[in-house]
Amino acid sequence: MTPEVIGIDLGGTAIKLGRFTVDGTCRKSLTVATPQPATPEAVIVAMVDAIAQLDPTNQALAIGVGTPGPPDLAGRIAKLAINLPGWNDVPLADALEAKIGKPTVVANDANCAGLGEAWLGAGRHFQNFIMLTLGTGVGGAIILDGKLFVGHYGAASELGLITFNPEGPTCNSGNQGSLEQYISATAIRRRTGKEPAQLFALAKAGDPQAIAFWQEYGRDLGIGLTSLIYVLTPEAIVIGGGVSASAEFFLPTAQAEIEKRVKPTSRVGLKLLRAELGNCAGMLGAAKLAWQKVS
Repeated sequence: MTPEVIGIDLGGTAIKLGRFTVDGTCRKSLTVATPQPATPEAVIVAMVDAIAQLDPTNQALAIGVGTPGPPDLAGRIAKLAINLPGWNDVPLADALEAKIGKPTVVANDANCAGLGEAWLGAGRHFQNFIMLTLGTGVGGAIILDGKLFVGHYGAASELGLITFNPEGPTCNSGNQGSLEQYISATAIRRRTGKEPAQLFALAKAGDPQAIAFWQEYGRDLGIGLTSLIYVLTPEAIVIGGGVSASAEFFLPTAQAEIEKRVKPTSRVGLKLLRAELGNCAGMLGAAKLAWQKVS
């Protein structure tokens, strides 16, 4: 039997799981609803049940889990999940190992998405790139010299929490006017009263207000990326998450804003790309971490 690991992407509304071979082939996947309220206890029970469905003969060698917040440096504890109630210092790896009996590693979900894109997606041709995930919140991942950068204590790459407007709306992080407060799906709803998918459909149909909104959105994104480009001078920036479905309407404006604000020596050959793996990126990156755990 071909060796496999399990990659899990824990979100606020859904838990996505997949069984992956060492070359990244997904043999089977499953999506279950995240319990509401998504307390640690309820989520762990849901994960264990879903793993039993996905791998009924308990063949997987290891488990990787992406959670919406930073883990500890050892990849054992979910330190915080801003949008999940009661998630503070949850010993998630210990809990799953006790119930499943397989080595388990925990990582930030956006870092997992970045790892997935670095492995088999839009980042596979680059040694240095940034990924931004535009969803309910805004997550980030930094790949430097082909490796995931997590910082001194494992909590680096919270790219959506950089300050965009110091007088802007308060963020769950405690910051005020973070980039997330302008470019997340939540921010889009607050700014327009519409869902991102509605605005995409309207723009597709030629609605001038929707097109103008996406251009303004692209300008905000470009301004936010400017700070990151000056610090990291990446080869590429990969844009993922649900909002990236509308990329055709906002990436050109973001690109123009970057070209206006970033001196050419800091953006030589810079590519602004859509992520390629969609909803699979987080699972795939979590599986990559699981393979690293047992290799």
